[in-house]
Amino acid sequence: MLRLTEIKLPLDHTENDLKAAILARLGIAADELIGYSIFRRGFDARKPSAIQFVYTLDVEVKNEAALLQRVAPLRYDGAKSTGSRGGARRQFPQSAGSASNVSLPHISPTPDTTYRFVAQAPGNLTERPVVIGAGPCGIFAGLILVQMGFKPIMLERGKAVRERTKDTWGLWREGKLDPESNVQFGEGGAGTFSDGKLHSQIKDPKHYGRKVLTEFVKAGAPEEILYVSKPHIGTFRLVGMVEQMRHTIESLGGEFRFQSRVTDLIISDGSNDQTILATSFPRRREPSLIKPLDSRLRGNDNSLEVANRQVCGVVLANGEHIASHHVVLAIGHSARDTFEMLHQRGVYLEAKPFSIGLRIEHPQSLIDRARFGKNAGNPLLGSADYKLVHHCKNGRSVYSFCMCPGGTVVAATSEEGGVVTNGMSQYSRNERNANSGIVVGVTPQDYPGDVLAGVEFQRRWEARAFELGGKNYCAPAQLVGDFLAGHPSAFLGTVVPSYTPGVHLTDLSTALPDYAIAAIREAIPAFGKQIKGFAMADAVLTGVETRTSSPVRITRNEGCQSLNTAGLYPAGEGAGYAGGILSAAVDGIQVAEAVALDIMRSAGKK
Repeated sequence: MLRLTEIKLPLDHTENDLKAAILARLGIAADELIGYSIFRRGFDARKPSAIQFVYTLDVEVKNEAALLQRVAPLRYDGAKSTGSRGGARRQFPQSAGSASNVSLPHISPTPDTTYRFVAQAPGNLTERPVVIGAGPCGIFAGLILVQMGFKPIMLERGKAVRERTKDTWGLWREGKLDPESNVQFGEGGAGTFSDGKLHSQIKDPKHYGRKVLTEFVKAGAPEEILYVSKPHIGTFRLVGMVEQMRHTIESLGGEFRFQSRVTDLIISDGSNDQTILATSFPRRREPSLIKPLDSRLRGNDNSLEVANRQVCGVVLANGEHIASHHVVLAIGHSARDTFEMLHQRGVYLEAKPFSIGLRIEHPQSLIDRARFGKNAGNPLLGSADYKLVHHCKNGRSVYSFCMCPGGTVVAATSEEGGVVTNGMSQYSRNERNANSGIVVGVTPQDYPGDVLAGVEFQRRWEARAFELGGKNYCAPAQLVGDFLAGHPSAFLGTVVPSYTPGVHLTDLSTALPDYAIAAIREAIPAFGKQIKGFAMADAVLTGVETRTSSPVRITRNEGCQSLNTAGLYPAGEGAGYAGGILSAAVDGIQVAEAVALDIMRSAGKK
């Protein structure tokens, strides 16, 4: 099997055109082609008047060995080329014909993307791994473990996905928030109420991403996610898929427990096999009151001091203890009370950068015209998206985040007294508006304090948005023209905001730090130079976007275990190791493999 890349064809091409392009690329006759499949399909819209589809194909041919010898890849002899930038001179193999030279960089043997399990559980295991959190990371950690014969206990603080959906709609339609069942908490995680984007820029040499997409298709996702360049699923489909994956895990011996919030860890300190157990504490605490219980873990400079600590189990909110020496911590980026518990328990955490900003809404038709020109509305292209970045005079960077074509802005708070926005789309992406976060990077220097200062920074601006929105979970909003001019909005224009339970028109200049407001005001006109109409006066800004990523990192070692607490496996977005459905799922696979290997090593020592 051969892999061909960069085969470009016009929008109106036919299947025969694709076959002809394959034959031309390989320089073979039609009877030498056995068959082909699409590995990836995207499009190049840099010239809206001449948009092209771009294919990566897996091709089966007769006499493959002879063909590969004829079109052997370019080799580098190490010599410097005159006039180059110091690079090696490229030489074509003497046996390659002139027609083949053009194609050489785009022909290679097809990589093996088959997923292989690293272990198989023996039948005499007496202890089960525990997975905390049933978002993409937790689900895939549980799925891989159970497929290897380990039978994880899956603990989710929220409800099963369909019950959770009802509670989420309760906030959107009636302004009633359930702090334990909402956009952030519940089966499927925050990604369930999103665009369902399945593309990522992570390095994936072991092709874990292919395993993720394959399992999604088994669970009911459309097969096109296996080959389109920017696959997405949409909320309605995700709900059914999450249920199906749960049923798969249960059928193989896994166990799900919903409304099972973990309030503490049972940790052995290595002395006389005794355990340290924290007392109960408030869910919200001021940073100055949150201190590690085990002072032996840190020196005066807050540096890490390795201690002989081992997780022995978890404690649930109802007081139940579950014993396990392998605990996957697949919490989301909004599990703030869990961050507090971990910090109090002395688990090593670090403050990390994240981003804050506003959601912007335009007519989807405007984005389509700007990106696709005369081809706007072509069903093969669907709704257009964008990805923008601007580096500001004040040193900040502003970029588009979680762009949702044909989608809606949704209420995504998980705590009372706060307003948080996010974006969501269905599979069809056919709502009238496009929306995206326009966010500004912030670092721990912007929120000095202990490792949880970023959490309080988020809370501060979420509480401010709640106040500006009228203290009823409506979101503060402002027209772009008024925002740029620096005066409050009183009336909507042509763009009708999609946020529910509703918006309150106001002045957003105090909804974020001054440096963030200044950066966004500079960035929007700059974005307008890339996408015509982006700075339209009637576009709507809605505040605030604060949950772009976790404000902490639960740092781990090469074995995916906490730096100072053996048996604890931080994973996914909440641990600071992922950003989005696909990367979180991939991280879940990686951590599941680490757990399985450690269990097998432990079993071998007994």
